[in-house]
Formats: sequence, C-alpha cells, structure tokens
Amino acid sequence: MSSPITSPTPVPAVPPTASSAATPGPASSAVSGAPGPSPAVPEAGPAMGGGGDRRRWLALAVVMTAAFMDLVDVTIVNIAIPSIERDLGATFGAIQWITAGYALAFAAGLITGGRLGDIYGRKRLFLIGISGFTVASALCGFAAGPGMLVGSRLLQGAMAAMMVPQVLSIIHVTFPAHERGKVFGLFGAIVGLGSVSGPLLGALLTQWNLFGLEWRPIFLINLPVGVAGVLLGRKFIVESRAPKALRLDLVGVVLVTGALLMLIYPLTRGRELGWPLWGHVCMAGSLGVLAALVAYERWKARKDGSPLIELSLFRVRSFAAGVAVQLAFGVALGIFFLVWTLYMQIGLGWTPLRAGLTGVPFSLAVSVAAGLSVQKLVPRFGRAVLQAGALTMISGLLLYIGVAGRYGLEVTSWQMAPPLLVMGAGMGLIVAPLTDAVLSGVPRAHSGSASGLISTTQQMGSALGLGLVSVVFFGVVDSRPADATREAFADGFQHALWWVVAVLAVIFLMMFALPSKRGADKG
Repeated sequence: MSSPITSPTPVPAVPPTASSAATPGPASSAVSGAPGPSPAVPEAGPAMGGGGDRRRWLALAVVMTAAFMDLVDVTIVNIAIPSIERDLGATFGAIQWITAGYALAFAAGLITGGRLGDIYGRKRLFLIGISGFTVASALCGFAAGPGMLVGSRLLQGAMAAMMVPQVLSIIHVTFPAHERGKVFGLFGAIVGLGSVSGPLLGALLTQWNLFGLEWRPIFLINLPVGVAGVLLGRKFIVESRAPKALRLDLVGVVLVTGALLMLIYPLTRGRELGWPLWGHVCMAGSLGVLAALVAYERWKARKDGSPLIELSLFRVRSFAAGVAVQLAFGVALGIFFLVWTLYMQIGLGWTPLRAGLTGVPFSLAVSVAAGLSVQKLVPRFGRAVLQAGALTMISGLLLYIGVAGRYGLEVTSWQMAPPLLVMGAGMGLIVAPLTDAVLSGVPRAHSGSASGLISTTQQMGSALGLGLVSVVFFGVVDSRPADATREAFADGFQHALWWVVAVLAVIFLMMFALPSKRGADKG
C-alpha cells in the first residue's frame, strides 16, 4: 500500500466536468433506457391546471434545486481532497475512488433509474433518490475513515442516478408545451450557476473550517437542502408513470454494472496494489461481459421488447459516433480535472480560495460559449462548431503546457487564466450542441433510450479517465525521487496534458461521422 499524500495545502477548485457542463444536456437529464415511452418526452400526465397554478412553479423549484445540489456536489468535492487525505490518512487510490466511485455508481444507475421512474412513478423515484442522496451526504460528512467515505460516495452516486433522471420528466409532465421553452431556459441558467458556484462554495467552506469540521461541511450542506426538497416535493410534485406496463431488465442491470466494475476497479487500484495479475484478468474479462450483455439484450428485445439497452440505435451512424465521442470526451476530462487538482494542490500549494477564483474563468467561458454555440453558431455552421471546439481545447491545452513549462512552480493565477479561458471556450462549443447532433438521426420513439445511453457513456468515460490517472500521471510521479514531490507533480501534470491532447485529436476525427447539419444524418 502506498503512503498517504502529505500536502500542506487544500486542493484547488475543479471546473465542471462533462457531466456538469453548463448545459441541460443528457448528463443532467438522463432518461430511461426503455424503447417505448420516454421520460425525456413523457406521455401526457396529470398536468397541474392552467397558467395561474403556482404549485407547478414550486414543483419546478424543488426539482431544479435537486439538480443544482447534484451538480454542485460533483464540482465541490475535489477542492477538499487534501483536507480529506490529511484528516483520514487516505491514499492516492482512496482519493481516486472518492471521485471515480461517484461517477461510476452514477453511470451504472442512470438507465436503471430512468426505467424505474417509468415503472413505479417519477415522483416516487425522485423522492427516494433525494432522500437517499441526503442520507449518503450525511454519511460522507461523518465518515470515520477513507473506506466509509468511499462507500458513502458510491451510495451518493447511486441515489443521484435515481433522482436526476426524473427531473426533466417531471418538468415535461408538469408544464404545458408552450411554457417549456422558458422553463428549460431557467434550467440552463441553474446548471450554469452550479458549475461556477460549486468550486467557490467548496473553497469557502474548506477555508473557513466551520466548527473545526474542515472538509465535512461540503457534504453536510446538502442536509437542509435535501430535507426541504423531500418535504416540498411530497406536497407539490405530481405523480406520473408510463401508461404501458414495463419490466425492469435485472439481468441487463447486473451485466452492465459488472462490466463497468471489472474495468474501472483494477485501473483505480492497480498502481496501489502493484498491478496484480487478477487486475489484468478483470479488465480483459470486462470485454467478455460486455459481449454477453449485447447478446442478452438482443435476446431480450426479441422476447418481450423490454431490453435495458436499445441496440438498434447503434445502426444510426451519427448516434454510434456520438456515443464514441461522449466516451472519449469523458475520458479526457476525467484525466484533466483530477490531475489538475493534484498539480495545483501539491505542486503549487495554493489556498482554496485562490484556487477557486483561478477556476472561475474556465467555468464562465464554458457558460458563454455554450449559449453562443447553440443559439448562433450551430444553426449556421453545424458540425464544424463541435470540431472547432475540439481544436480550441487542444490549443488551450498546448498553451497550458507552455505556461507550466515556462514558469514552473512559480506560475500565477493570471498566467493560468488565458489557457483556461481558451479551454473553457472550446468545451462550451462541444457540450451544448453535441447531444442534438448525436440524436439528430434517432427515431423519436427511441429518443429516451438514446439519451440514457449517452448519459451513461459520458459518465462511464469520466470514471474511466479518473482510473487512467494511475497510468498517465502517477506513472511519472512514481519515477521521480521521493524528495522532489512538487517537481514530480508538475512533470506528471504536463505529461498527462499530452495524453488529453491526443484524446481530443481522436475526438476531432470521430466528429466527421456526425451529421454536418442539424437533421442531416446519412447513417
């Protein structure tokens, strides 16, 4: 077992990952994998009366607050990593699981969570999800050791997978069609606000050290919000479910969860355990489990038409390519944000507040570029906007590599701002229009299944990227002398950035398979 990190300062804020980008895309609105009625566009439910009914606006506030809470929890936790490792004696492997575990549990449960909402009621699953998320937050906040914290984060991710898929479903059922444009505009603003406020809130809570609790308030702050969400949700949210009886594909759930665990767990723990043989066997075996999943889902579709995953979607070229892009994009961002966190924490030793403020230009650039791309650029230039985003992110990374190499451990927040602005602008050009491009050739009947698959793939990519940090970052750190920790983390950061550049270059090429214009899929 490797020794715990020893660092004098808390970790900096991390801007939003792909799953927390400033857009109400599939990561924030995952839906059922059912091939029938989709919770993304649910069947008509018990709408809440005319335009003067205030209850539906209170219901909107509840579900948006829950989505905001989930988004902030993703972006806020990274800033507390050094405080956690000092307080709990966490190893690098445990730290990776604190971040990757949430993403993995979230990814594994998204499609299942959406399907459960269809079967048992979206209000019911939302309330179960937000209740469980609140309890898991309390367990995180009072964790007595790294093992308990990792387990609580896994529970948190699983509960978020029940809660988040219901948000847009409830909005669609609650609001008439002519009001939804305004509602989704508000939803986008909430998502953007969460991406900016999460790192700053985490920096303030950690630096203030409220009641001597150090990192724990970043989780405990969810408790009053969650309790209020449960009480108000019970009163104001209207229940809805699919009109046709559906079945949960339990075998599919087990297979997809098992395949993800067999791949991610050895990557995350491999370095700490000396890369044992069983880890390589598990990673290779995950491919066999995925093959078994595909075979079973085909049989399930023929048997009763209720597979967990609608495999026919992959015959649509734009969808298949888009899922590959989402997976690779999640890998790139998963690597960057954890490595950037550790580099800033150990290599530069900045305070949480300074680090949080340093990350703001990235988040703001994502929000601005996302709005501009959807409203102005994509309708005119189509796929080229996404490819320009990939090239812009590559440019920002190359600029960052140059800045880090030139100024070394003396780099300042102002010197980091330009590459972060460029990277954020590039990410904004990708995350907002990508979902529409991927879904452009998907039949309307399968839009829910498609969105669920995109969400799951995106989260799986993020978990995979976090696991790969052991290879692309710690491989460099471990090769340096033990008395040169700061320099080792700076070198490892630059090495990892080159890997991210390579992944983005592959993404740029993959994007040629997306439709050139909206609705122009030729697959």
